[in-house]
Amino acid sequence: MKSLRIKSLFSSLVLFVLVSSPTLSSATSLGINYGQLGNNLPQPTDVIPLINSIGATKAKLYDANPQILSAFANTGIEFMVAIGNNLLSSMGDPQQALTWVKSNVQTYLPATKITGIMVGNEVLTLNNTELSNNLVPAMEGVYAALVSLGLDKSINVTTAHSLGVMESTYPPSAGAFQQDYKVYMQAILSFHVQTGSPFYINMYPFFAYTSSPSEVDLNYVLFEPNNGFVDPTTKLLYDNMLFAQIDAVYSAITLLGYKGVSICESETGWPSKGDADEVGATLDNAAKYNSNLIKMVAQNKVTPLGSSLDIYIFALFNENMKPGPTSERNFGLFEPDKMPVYSVRLTDGDTVSSSAVKRYNSLILLFFCIASIAIL
Repeated sequence: MKSLRIKSLFSSLVLFVLVSSPTLSSATSLGINYGQLGNNLPQPTDVIPLINSIGATKAKLYDANPQILSAFANTGIEFMVAIGNNLLSSMGDPQQALTWVKSNVQTYLPATKITGIMVGNEVLTLNNTELSNNLVPAMEGVYAALVSLGLDKSINVTTAHSLGVMESTYPPSAGAFQQDYKVYMQAILSFHVQTGSPFYINMYPFFAYTSSPSEVDLNYVLFEPNNGFVDPTTKLLYDNMLFAQIDAVYSAITLLGYKGVSICESETGWPSKGDADEVGATLDNAAKYNSNLIKMVAQNKVTPLGSSLDIYIFALFNENMKPGPTSERNFGLFEPDKMPVYSVRLTDGDTVSSSAVKRYNSLILLFFCIASIAIL
């Protein structure tokens, strides 16, 4: 009888969490980068309601953390796991790639919804010939492992690029890759066409603004009302930098002769704090950038050239162990204590704020207390 009561209480808890968590439209394609470079981050089980609270349906890791993948079993949240640059040379070996996929992907399926494997991060712009030469063989090795396990239809293989691979992004119609990277890009794009996987690239309008604040309109980079500009070739109006960057990448891909490759934004975000020379790194600007971005994804907005928004916001938490300027440790939507860094407006009438998350966490704690008493 007690086991039936516990099962009933557990089912009620699951229903409670699902109906209590604020969500966006089911049509959204919003993801979040779940980094772990902090010594004070919450346990993975405590992260689940935070991801739900911003309406994200996907999370991207920079590894294949077993604790996280196990904790998110049966949550329905899609995961992109990653293979570090240090493992690229070994992934070209079919047996080593198969071993990695079995240990880091297959073992968590189907409970944890792993839908992608990111092979390497910003490899080409490291200008390391050995790493660059190993990239496509590593992607091919991982894909072959998925095929052998019958997982290639449900899990894609890709890599993430820095926007530094671009030689030109303005105007969008003139988008082109750096000449030194074209031979690699051709092989990468051929892989995407053959496997049906998307092209991932990291885009940060913040860096363009902070490097030239007197020349870049702040409203243009924050998705706020502005006059924008018209591309002289396509005659299309661009009223925000992110859309212009996405379409510039589309033009660069097209220039190399590839079509049908979807573009995904593997990282984009805005820091809430920065050093004195990091102009624009403020709470207000971060709130505007991410709130406006989330609303556009929820509204299924597309770029002027028709690219949909498949976006992973950077990042879930402020990570205190990240190296570099102050901004690097302040891209998070949440503090390590799970409180929002600032209010994020999901829709015209819904926000995620510190008080909202506190109420949500309090309700969950209350439910657990009641459940515990009932079980006893």
